[in-house]
Amino acid sequence: MAFSIINDNHIARFTITRPAIRNAINHEVMQGLEQLIELVHNDSTIKFVVITGEGTQAFCSGGDLSVFHGLKTAAEAFPMLNQMAQILYKVATLPVPVIALVNGAAVGGGCEIATACDYRLVSSTAKCGFIQGSLAITSGWGGGTYLLEKMPQMDQALRMLGDSKPYSANRLKEIGWATELYEGDSEVALQTFIQDMGKIDASVHRAYKEMVNRKWSSLNLLNQIQEEVIRCSELWEADAHHIQVQKFLNRGK
Repeated sequence: MAFSIINDNHIARFTITRPAIRNAINHEVMQGLEQLIELVHNDSTIKFVVITGEGTQAFCSGGDLSVFHGLKTAAEAFPMLNQMAQILYKVATLPVPVIALVNGAAVGGGCEIATACDYRLVSSTAKCGFIQGSLAITSGWGGGTYLLEKMPQMDQALRMLGDSKPYSANRLKEIGWATELYEGDSEVALQTFIQDMGKIDASVHRAYKEMVNRKWSSLNLLNQIQEEVIRCSELWEADAHHIQVQKFLNRGK
């Protein structure tokens, strides 16, 4: 399996279990996220969702290029981009707080996933960034839209997108992307982070999350994400993107 879901002590944990390829996203992981969404909507006792990656090297490295590099045109790329964007919006608007336990590198689509979560608990050794620009495309799963909405300063968000490189954990905390940093064991860090919130009844967390979701709805956030997906698919079919992807796939050969 490319993922695992555990409902443990009112916490729905989703772990991407592809450490050999830095927990990259494939269709199976996407299907797993759909199962996570269904689980949370069907269990009113769940207080939190935690998304993480297996191991200590990577939270998620984004889309698995060995799977998706065969998509050449905008028409071919759009269904995949749109499917993941729709899934991620459902994750972002889950009725409970969603915590990205960023145990390692989160780049490209992995950074988009973490950004869509309500909180980002980040290892002090992790590096995270929107590196899509280095492949001559934009974010395509809604991550750019979430980033521009959530970051305290828009110029810092735009800079993060435009730099197209990983940032250190300290820098991520400084600009407001990381909620908290941790050292050592991720499970200890998680339990410390939710210690006080965990004492509160699930109905309260759900009521507060409703406020967040109403805000996203009033801003037509999903429509903004759709525009992001369309633009990314247009850039996807350009020669510049295919050249950079081939360079990436050929590295080390």
